[in-house]
Amino acid sequence: TFTVEEAVETIGFGRFHIVLFLIMGSTGVAEAMEIMLIAVVSPLIRCEWQLQDWQVALVTTMVFFGYMVFSIVLGLLADRYGRWKILLLSFLWAAYFSLLTSFAPSYIWFVFLRAMVGGGVSGHAQGRKKNKQITAMCSCSNPFLSLGKVFWLAGSLLIIGLASVVNPTIGWRWLIRIASVPGILLILVFKFIPESARYNVSVGKTGAALATLQRIARMNGVAMPEGQLREPPKGRRGRFKDLIHPKYLRTTLQIWIIW
Repeated sequence: TFTVEEAVETIGFGRFHIVLFLIMGSTGVAEAMEIMLIAVVSPLIRCEWQLQDWQVALVTTMVFFGYMVFSIVLGLLADRYGRWKILLLSFLWAAYFSLLTSFAPSYIWFVFLRAMVGGGVSGHAQGRKKNKQITAMCSCSNPFLSLGKVFWLAGSLLIIGLASVVNPTIGWRWLIRIASVPGILLILVFKFIPESARYNVSVGKTGAALATLQRIARMNGVAMPEGQLREPPKGRRGRFKDLIHPKYLRTTLQIWIIW
């Protein structure tokens, strides 16, 4: 018999991991463009709707408020229903409300719709978790985890470059529509992304987990380990209140302050 971790280590790093890294890393491009969009659009909506300083600041605040609230909700849903479903939902959600933002008739609508975009973008983190779950168990892939930060930088530079061309010509509404394109394109490649084998095993779907591992092995051109995939021992699932347990409280507070 063998575990998911042992299977991934046996399969090793290969073509599957590179393709998955590029797809999941691209979520950072889409996320950065949606988040950084406010910085290049705020001066224009200030003039168009005659906004005060606090009203401009409220837009950014509400984006991250939506991010904060929905990151908790989507994280809980992902633990229950799987990363793949929630990741797809988050991309559909973010793309839909981002496009709606470009048609916002007033400041109030703009703030509300951008808060919804922030909520959808928060679900992109499920993709990074999936990427790390599959790649981190293979020791040779560790450098790729740190390279993932490059995608956020690329997205930030891309939206700034687009803004310098689009804003003075066809306006900020078209900039928002263009910024939603990466997220829409990623939806089209979702068929390639498998559900996490570790998640499937944890909920008793051993057959689905084995199918995922066999698919990875085929793409990498290697053989699966011999024997049957065994389920790990059942343990208590984590709870939200565990974050404030004395054992983890210091780490929790440090992460909250950093973010």
